[in-house]
Amino acid sequence: MKIILMDDVPALGRRGEIRDVSDGYARNYLLPHKLALHATAANLKNLDQIKASQDAATAKLTAQAHEQARAIEALHFTQARQASDEGRLFGSIGKADVAAFLSQHGVAVERRRIVLDEPIKSVGDFTVPVRLHADVTGQLKVSVTRE
Repeated sequence: MKIILMDDVPALGRRGEIRDVSDGYARNYLLPHKLALHATAANLKNLDQIKASQDAATAKLTAQAHEQARAIEALHFTQARQASDEGRLFGSIGKADVAAFLSQHGVAVERRRIVLDEPIKSVGDFTVPVRLHADVTGQLKVSVTRE
């Protein structure tokens, strides 16, 4: 089945490309998730208009992501936790703690957008990246002190 990609799809192609994929892949994944359109004559004729509307939507999402990044970078998350003499925490600070802090300060971010490979388990200053868009990442400053 011939399709027009409406978004970048890993291992398949970039937005606006015309690809030939299996019928099941197109019907069960690409079309329901609005990642592609059927490559009909009408859609091929309107491809430039479709690209222009998608570019406008992408620009709007990128602008919103930049606003959120500025809001995140203006914040400073300070947490006092019990810790050992060596500075190891009794517990940890994870994605859920960071997401709760951001939501309290009016920045709605999904937990999966917070790039924290492993929870923070020691006292100190850290920078936690928050991936808001493919091109936009905000940096949240996190300070962990001993109670």
